[in-house]
Amino acid sequence: MVGARKPEAVGGVGDSVRTVVGLEIHVQLGTLTKLFCGCEVRTDAPPNSCVCEVCLGHPGSLPMLNREALELSIRAGLALNCEIAPVTRWDRKSYFYPDLPKSYQISQFDHPVAENGFFEFEVGGETKRVRIRRAHLEEDAGKNVHDTPGCTLVDLNRAGTPLLEIVTEPDIETPEAAYAFCTELQRLMVHLGISEASMQKGQMRFEPNVNVVITRDGVEYKTPISEVKNINSFRFVRDAIAFETSRQTDAWEADNGYVLGEKPNENRGWNSDRGVSDFQRSKEGAEDYRYFPDPDLLPIEIPSNVVARFRDDLPELPVAMRKRFLVEYGLSASDAETIVSCRATAALFERVVSLGAAADVCGKQFVNVWASLANARDVTIGELGVSAERIAELVTITVGGMINKSAVSKIAEAMVDGDASPTALAETMGLLQVRDTGATEAWVDKALSQNEEAVGEAISVSKKAKAATGFLRGQIMKLSEGKADPKMVGEVLEGKLRELRGE
Repeated sequence: MVGARKPEAVGGVGDSVRTVVGLEIHVQLGTLTKLFCGCEVRTDAPPNSCVCEVCLGHPGSLPMLNREALELSIRAGLALNCEIAPVTRWDRKSYFYPDLPKSYQISQFDHPVAENGFFEFEVGGETKRVRIRRAHLEEDAGKNVHDTPGCTLVDLNRAGTPLLEIVTEPDIETPEAAYAFCTELQRLMVHLGISEASMQKGQMRFEPNVNVVITRDGVEYKTPISEVKNINSFRFVRDAIAFETSRQTDAWEADNGYVLGEKPNENRGWNSDRGVSDFQRSKEGAEDYRYFPDPDLLPIEIPSNVVARFRDDLPELPVAMRKRFLVEYGLSASDAETIVSCRATAALFERVVSLGAAADVCGKQFVNVWASLANARDVTIGELGVSAERIAELVTITVGGMINKSAVSKIAEAMVDGDASPTALAETMGLLQVRDTGATEAWVDKALSQNEEAVGEAISVSKKAKAATGFLRGQIMKLSEGKADPKMVGEVLEGKLRELRGE
């Protein structure tokens, strides 16, 4: 674990290294249009086709706030246990870059929409809490494209897209904790419908601010802070923090003047191919951006009754729901995590169980069968179009022994493609299990007669007895074409083998 090196790793007696991480997370809000104009938010449009005078920064154009973006920000702030500002206002953050057509970004500086919150998550079975310093609204910049040799192209479709920037306090001390935090935060954003939060589409980007505290001979030394920019992978967040801890410790060992305040903070980029961070530039401070109130946008009042309404409308959050599923339905931690990862899927699961389906079997079918079918079609389980009543019937006939486990996937796939009940499908497809003692005995007798060597091993006291018995079960199921009830097969087979042993 990088966050707590052994003393001898630094070199001196009693030395230690502690990693300190704060995160800045940019979440693209799930609105149809941009933050201050009516242009569509799209990732599949031709370059520079979703633009207008406002997001291109033409002189005389005036911004108009997207109400939905503000409401989504309030919901996110409440889910992060933040205080919602009674008045929030807009500021211009000035800097020059090719993908920022106005040469300033509309953001929020000293009056963010939400601040002073916290977020709890689990790492290795232990609950951790990270304080949330602030969550503020801002518009995204465009995108530089480096696909053409010898030049850089600019696509401004993304310019003006609404972002929620979440800033934590430096409460994270290990790469593993950062990984868990980012994973859980993404789940929360998706669960609440605040964002699709797709890493591949750039809808959630992480910027860890990392430095280390080195203790030597009772004296603490803090290295300069490195902000690793625009990471779009949980694994890369973890790897970047681990690398920075090692790099900064080595830099301090080589130069004891490499300390906070004496050397500048840095912006660095993560090179995932090489597994290293590369220096980009010295890190800017707030004064470098020359913040001032935007003259074209009025402050926004957020009445307390509006905040109360949003708070009352918040659904059960993922962490609490997973814990409840463990206790109430007896699911495994991994099954609960998979089901709760989609709010609609969790609701469908609870509806199925409320119809009388066994929760444990239902959970396994959701994770192993329905999730697989949904992933293959790039939809959620709820979007497969199979009703809770039909899913509950599939669970019931499975528990009742009418079908075996291998038949469940075939029937479920047929349920997606048609409207027939699972019982009717099992009958039509010849998958109903035979619970007839006479038929089962006939299959067992035939298997025994065709496999004399295996029978001899099964009734012996050798180490091969267990494997031989399993082989015989498989032969019986094969003879029955999968229709025999495995439990009944086991009972009849054991009885026959006892007879042959003379017991």
